[in-house]
Amino acid sequence: MKILFVCTGNICRSPTAHGVFRDKVAALGLPYFCDSAGTHAYHVGEPPDIRTQYAAKARGYDLSGLRARKVTHDDFKDFDLILCMDAGHKLILERAAPKAYHHKIRMFDAVDVGDPYYGGEEGFERVLDQIEAACDRWIAATQS
Repeated sequence: MKILFVCTGNICRSPTAHGVFRDKVAALGLPYFCDSAGTHAYHVGEPPDIRTQYAAKARGYDLSGLRARKVTHDDFKDFDLILCMDAGHKLILERAAPKAYHHKIRMFDAVDVGDPYYGGEEGFERVLDQIEAACDRWIAATQS
């Protein structure tokens, strides 16, 4: 199973989901591959936002090796699931993807994962809470 997590610039929400999911499936010994990308190329090549890294590190997730990239057309073909952090990302990807791949594009959670970029540290903690819970649900759903 190959899963791609997507947000806007790939420096806050999607790398957090990438790191959390990667660590959770590794701890369970599950053979998943995951990656993350952004709908926009604002931060290509950059590591996750330092506030994102700090919040994740405090919970045991090391995101320092991740680098931002933009979603590519090959991603639609290469990934089994493309999980969007908010409805805007989903709409952008559905417009970009060939119709044959629309079934792969899904919301990561039942509600949007809010962008913590312009807020304080508490926003990064709320995002982590939501992402950890959603990752657990996706792991359970893909195992049944």
